[in-house]
Amino acid sequence: MSLNLAVLLTESAKQYPTKPAVIFDSFQLNFAQLNGASNQFANGLSKLGITRGDKVAIMLPNVPQFVIAYYGILKLGAVVVPMNVLLKSDEIEYLLRDSEAKAIITWEAFAAEAVIAGERSPVCEKIIVAQAPGSDKLPDSAKAMSFNAVSKDMLPTYTYVQTDPQETAVILYTSGTTGKPKGAELTHFNLFFVAEYGGTKLIPCGPGDVFMAVLPLFHVFGQSNVMNTAIGQGATITLVARFDPVKVLEVIQRDKVTAFLGVPTMYFGLLHEPTRKNYDTSSLKHCISGGAAIPVEVLLAFEQEFGVTILEGYGLSETSPTASFNIPGKPRKPGSIGVPIWGVEMRAVDDNDNEVAQGEIGEIVIAGPNLMKAYYNKPEATIEAMRNGWFHTGDMARVDEEGYFFIVDRKKDMIIRGGYNVYPREIEEVLYQHSAVREAAVIGVPEPRLGEEVKAFVSLKPGVTADPNEILAFARSKLAAYKYPRTIEILEDLPKGPTGKLLKRELRALPQQAEVS
Repeated sequence: MSLNLAVLLTESAKQYPTKPAVIFDSFQLNFAQLNGASNQFANGLSKLGITRGDKVAIMLPNVPQFVIAYYGILKLGAVVVPMNVLLKSDEIEYLLRDSEAKAIITWEAFAAEAVIAGERSPVCEKIIVAQAPGSDKLPDSAKAMSFNAVSKDMLPTYTYVQTDPQETAVILYTSGTTGKPKGAELTHFNLFFVAEYGGTKLIPCGPGDVFMAVLPLFHVFGQSNVMNTAIGQGATITLVARFDPVKVLEVIQRDKVTAFLGVPTMYFGLLHEPTRKNYDTSSLKHCISGGAAIPVEVLLAFEQEFGVTILEGYGLSETSPTASFNIPGKPRKPGSIGVPIWGVEMRAVDDNDNEVAQGEIGEIVIAGPNLMKAYYNKPEATIEAMRNGWFHTGDMARVDEEGYFFIVDRKKDMIIRGGYNVYPREIEEVLYQHSAVREAAVIGVPEPRLGEEVKAFVSLKPGVTADPNEILAFARSKLAAYKYPRTIEILEDLPKGPTGKLLKRELRALPQQAEVS
């Protein structure tokens, strides 16, 4: 038996050759053209000596070259190593060395950092630079060559390698919030399963659908749930290089987008965009939120404003990523990450891996066909994460009588204040109910007597002012005495990662202001 994830593209190219596959503003590729371009790239990489099992890093924003390179690498039986485009040279070098990547594909605007890293890495042989139309300048490196040069004069036909379903297709590096990033080895079957099940059951779609790809494709959410899902079902992807509410609204109207997948901060941004009513968003059928818990207040306000239901799902890089979902056709519970998807098992367990009673809080553990093979070259970390055959997520949740999971918080984000467990998400949900609050994040800060104290950071809605004491009094009126924040700090914006996820580690690194009460 064989399975290569590139089958998602090759089969859609057979069925829908003239259907638009990728839109990037005025640039378009239909499925036949995209397949041909990826074949040319596969042939070019093969000529450079890349072969089955070799690792190739992709450090590209949401541009057509990402899609072409991704499927071209897979067709060779080689392994894709996606990288955040904002990484600096030391970080890139670490990932190149750790993954043993033989080449890195980067965008001209980020080439300087990639070249430094590629030159330092003894394994990396080629630095392939993708350029905007009309640009032809290459970095000063003997390893550098242009993306177009790889494909030049190559045949647009290629018979992809018949890989085993359990061969590694992609190595996705975790964010590294604790220690160095680890590479999750996702197999061809892991990713095929999530894309096929997602496109037929969770976000039922087909050739008439248009997915917006504003989530970074180097991130598992954008790559698996947008790109692979859409390509596998013959749907169109319209690429947006970075999130800007006005740009997103323009593209929804222009391309009649039917599926928008985003993280909570993107929904905040669209909801609070002053010009939102100027755009026709009536084409939207599917809105999916993931990456972090979306506050119920924001979810309900968005649905009322845009007239489309948001379905929350849950997953991690290690689970390809989808593990649970508010399944279409079943009751949707605001604030819930839904139920485990078909074939996947989820439990909430205590520190001894015993399943907790219904309604009690435990750590989510997962088993199923979506689960990674291992952390690349990290056997000890793999054993620790996969104890007793279950992947330990570090996320704390409770399960209701119908099997719906409600995330309470990250295990490591939990605050222990004077012996009481305090879950930041519960406090954040209250803060979002305040009329002035746009974004909220709660952390624990050291406190000699209690061990930790509760601190909140908020940003305000445009044109609104508020006093920290006013917000604190609001929280105090709605939360138990051991839960409400003793410190409220107002920032212009809260720090976010490439997907728009709030970065609490950066908030913890800020100098701490004095308490307001």
